[in-house]
Amino acid sequence: MSNNNPVREQLHQTALKAPSSSGVYFWRNKKNDVIYVGKAKNLKNRLSSYFSGKKDIKTRLLISNASSIEYITTANEYEAFLLENNLIKKYTPKYNIDLKDGKSYPVLRITREEFPRLFKTRNVLHDGSVYFGPYPDAAALDTFIDALYQIYPLRHCRTFKKRDAPCLYYHMGQCKAPCCGKISKDSYNEYFGEISALLEGKGIETTARIEAAMKEAAAALNFEKAARLRDGLRALMIMQNQNVVESFDNEDRDYIAYSREGELVSFTVLKVRGGKLLGRDNYRVTSLNEDDELSGEFMSAYYISKDEVPPTVYVSTKEGLSYLQKWITEKLKADAQIVLVSDNIQNAARHTAAMNMAFHNAKEDIIRRMRERGDMPALEELRDILHLPHIPVRIEGFDIAHIGGKFPVASLISFYNGNPDKKNYRYFRLKTTDGYIDDFQSMREAASRRYTRLLNEQADLPDLILIDGGIGQVNAVQGVLKSLNLDIPVAGLAKRDEEIWLPGASSPVCLPKRSDALRLLQRVRDETHRFATSRNQALRTKENTVSVFLEIPNVGEKRARLLTKKFMTVENLCNAEVSAVSQCLSIRSDEAAGIILAAKTLSERRKKIQEKQMQSLKTAGTTVQTAAEAQYIEDLADSALN
Repeated sequence: MSNNNPVREQLHQTALKAPSSSGVYFWRNKKNDVIYVGKAKNLKNRLSSYFSGKKDIKTRLLISNASSIEYITTANEYEAFLLENNLIKKYTPKYNIDLKDGKSYPVLRITREEFPRLFKTRNVLHDGSVYFGPYPDAAALDTFIDALYQIYPLRHCRTFKKRDAPCLYYHMGQCKAPCCGKISKDSYNEYFGEISALLEGKGIETTARIEAAMKEAAAALNFEKAARLRDGLRALMIMQNQNVVESFDNEDRDYIAYSREGELVSFTVLKVRGGKLLGRDNYRVTSLNEDDELSGEFMSAYYISKDEVPPTVYVSTKEGLSYLQKWITEKLKADAQIVLVSDNIQNAARHTAAMNMAFHNAKEDIIRRMRERGDMPALEELRDILHLPHIPVRIEGFDIAHIGGKFPVASLISFYNGNPDKKNYRYFRLKTTDGYIDDFQSMREAASRRYTRLLNEQADLPDLILIDGGIGQVNAVQGVLKSLNLDIPVAGLAKRDEEIWLPGASSPVCLPKRSDALRLLQRVRDETHRFATSRNQALRTKENTVSVFLEIPNVGEKRARLLTKKFMTVENLCNAEVSAVSQCLSIRSDEAAGIILAAKTLSERRKKIQEKQMQSLKTAGTTVQTAAEAQYIEDLADSALN
């Protein structure tokens, strides 16, 4: 298949722009029929893999017959696993395995008897039994049930019969022998109250009880039992993940969530029918309404007749619920309830997880819309508000991250046409402010290094520089640009009141919260902060593995760990008493004095390096000189060619 195929290229681009979250994806053909359904832990990686390397004949046929890719994001791989199963049964896609046996996932059943029992089953009977699940990880369910039997003395027999003498399980302490009347009905059913609470996510005390039993078994050297309880607890952690894809209430319901960027609003409707999530619909609209009014505006257009309204519609905003309920009841004549998802409703955790799933899908659609249109309204508004000479196609943002002055890092991120351009992200390990806090000097160093290099390389300059900070940081960067004879617009976005500061201004520019320009600046600012923080954390991790104390003679890994724990920094070691170092490392006083002397030498050397770096940035014309020399050489080359 040719790589110049426009449909294949479109499919490939869709794959590259997919989110890096778990979910389910499905391929459609030209008739819009679903021809394949799959799940992924990482949608972007999984979909991109279809277009890399040599594929088998089935995969090549799938791609050749496909015209579009869609996906539904989920909270975790567990939900994706179940949703994939539902969609395969719904669409019976051509390229999926045909599961003719209709095998379903196991559930945990608690029987409706005077003295109940619990067990794993795949058949759901409407006989009053209580069911929990389904659980795709059958092994985890088996381990969990075994753990329950280790903790609770439950009956093991399939058929309950009155007996004169208890069975072996009673003598082993694994059953209270209700068949012989050795435990009352109420006392026995207390166990199932705890188990039900545990499975419903309310079992903190019961979880603690399992942990206590595990520790008790380990203390008694009964490691086999302790291991069983440990595995049971792990299995419980797996199964306690909320599953919003499938349930046993058989209730038809919709979950409606939205995400907005300026006037762009994307709605996602999750449709649950017969207790199964069968898919989601995305709707793109534009609206200038307040956030709390959006759900009502959408629902009045979405539900046209009473047949389209399920018994329950779950929403995320409380404004307008009363008149919406009245409209559905009186206008559409529908017997339906509109419910606000909150902690006060029944099964709140499940409904919250479903609403979050709807929201994430709406957010993903907004990201796609922003990418498609290039966010031109925001760029045009920025040009007008900041009086820029042209649309700021390329915006570069700076932020500083450090921990008490340690590991200072400056992040540089780039936005092109209003969207992140990650291949042009950079970070600077700051040298002049390592060890103390000076955000202004940090900004000067980062800006000097960045724009001196662009001048030297004759590279394109940005149309706007955004600083995460106020007037002080903005003026610091403006000073650097002035020394380089660069005329690049600079603005700062202060976090506190989202004020925009321009160089030399006595008051900020304040934009409405709905402003497209403000929203774009916030996106740039938030991305610079995220990137700076991630780099700072990486340096902290590296510092924890490579200690500066190792640069001191006669200090190895073990001594470096002891010195780090006791003195933290080389400077603290320089000021330490000989006796303290001697006691810390269990060495003679003369050897300890030698280590302190070597630490002072190291500290002085580090200070001289830092002072030299500081001086190079403070010397007027140093960076301009380098840039001017580069330009002079370029001019000579042009003259020679002409």
